[in-house]
Amino acid sequence: MPDHTLKQFDTELEEIRSQVLQMGGLVEQQIVRAIEALTNGNIGLAREVMDYDHRVNALEVAIDEECSTVIARRQPAAKDLRMIMTVVKTITDLERIGDEAAKIARMTLSLYSSDRPTVPRAAEIQHVADIAINMLRNALDAFARLDLAVAAKVVRQDEQVDSEFKSILRQLITFMMEDPRTISHALDILFIAKSIERIGDHSKNMSEYVVYLVKGKDVRHTSVETVEREALG
Repeated sequence: MPDHTLKQFDTELEEIRSQVLQMGGLVEQQIVRAIEALTNGNIGLAREVMDYDHRVNALEVAIDEECSTVIARRQPAAKDLRMIMTVVKTITDLERIGDEAAKIARMTLSLYSSDRPTVPRAAEIQHVADIAINMLRNALDAFARLDLAVAAKVVRQDEQVDSEFKSILRQLITFMMEDPRTISHALDILFIAKSIERIGDHSKNMSEYVVYLVKGKDVRHTSVETVEREALG
């Protein structure tokens, strides 16, 4: 392949990487705003989060189409092909994180339209949301800089999010048993906590793709220790 063609190909790949990070920034903003709407009872902000979900979806479609075009025109191999595959998988997880942000916003509307305008376990929800948002930021940073140490950190953080979710689940079950009138309200909170836990899962997936991109090793469905060994070894 001539030098000028190689440079053009590199430019195309860099543009795709940039679009992924742009999509990631938008998704991160959606989560932050969804949690803010929940914490402050801001119905208007919750509706905005739901309305903006189409922007995330549009970016996924646009990036996916660009990847298909690059594959058809350039027939990438080795690490370039892994980059394209990583991008396609990453934008799928980002779109699903956007869906979870919209779901949190929808549950917020449900919570604050009821006659019980308080949020049980609010502090715990905020805490686990902060961890999940940090995971997403780290996953995007790992992708931007191909930083395997940061990628491994995200995979480890997912264990913390899972533990926090189980704790919230136990507390909500107790809450519902003590006062059955709170069941509907508590279920909304449970769905929100589950969405946050799923955001952690998707961020973990994105970090595992970075390990695949750099090392050529698929570390999905393996232990945290295996990921750390592959990433840091």
